[in-house]
Amino acid sequence: MTALLLLPLLISGCFDRYRTTDSLCNDNPQLCQPLNLNDGQCRIQRTNLIWQRYDTLQSPTDQQKFKELKATQEYQFCLEYAARIEPTELKQRKTKRIQALHHSYDAIDRLTQELQSSQDPHIIFYRWTQGDQTAKQQFLALEGNTKLEHPELQLALASYYIDKNKTKTLNLLHHGLSLYKANDDININILHTLATLYYQQKNTAAAYVWAKVANQYQPNTKPKTVTSSIKNRFNLTNNERQKLNTTVTDIIKALNDGQYIQTTINLPD
Repeated sequence: MTALLLLPLLISGCFDRYRTTDSLCNDNPQLCQPLNLNDGQCRIQRTNLIWQRYDTLQSPTDQQKFKELKATQEYQFCLEYAARIEPTELKQRKTKRIQALHHSYDAIDRLTQELQSSQDPHIIFYRWTQGDQTAKQQFLALEGNTKLEHPELQLALASYYIDKNKTKTLNLLHHGLSLYKANDDININILHTLATLYYQQKNTAAAYVWAKVANQYQPNTKPKTVTSSIKNRFNLTNNERQKLNTTVTDIIKALNDGQYIQTTINLPD
């Protein structure tokens, strides 16, 4: 029995070879040397990038390369600010940051080229956002395909139709929400877009409900302040708000449980 209990720990130890970033860099210097090591600036972004590079090294799929591309962009964004800071000591730190920044540009160019022919719809959409018109046509050609059955991709498709077909846009957004599983992180942009579109259509009930739902998923906000703002924005009676708040609660529960189904929202009688 004891041997059986120890077996998972032994197996875990085999796969958990690197416990620190330093140990990873010591054995894989090519992942780390071009970066601004031993520098307090961009430490989190740098660490995330190093570990993602290791994941890509272990499994060089398009998906891992895309994650590395995004991690590199976050690191680059931080470095662009850090490179302007004049260190009070060790002037070579600024030089190292600038060198790391130039390295990030090269890394992004390389990864972009490697992903140029990827058929992953997330990557195709990314290329579209970067101005690739061929990618735009590739992405739109996937409409109705199961490959787009993902909340983020439904939001992407909705963004194309938002100025062309409001009804279709709303249906895509609702369908996107229905694709979330229990305890998934909800993209708040879907919720805000629903609230905005219903507000533009003068559907006060639906606009109020989705603004309140978005408020519940809004990070770094003071709920009472935001709720007060929503209350003042809509001309509703206390009775109407109370009944609509029940709908808000039902939608939030359905989203958290991964069981959202589109429903029609109207002012209560």
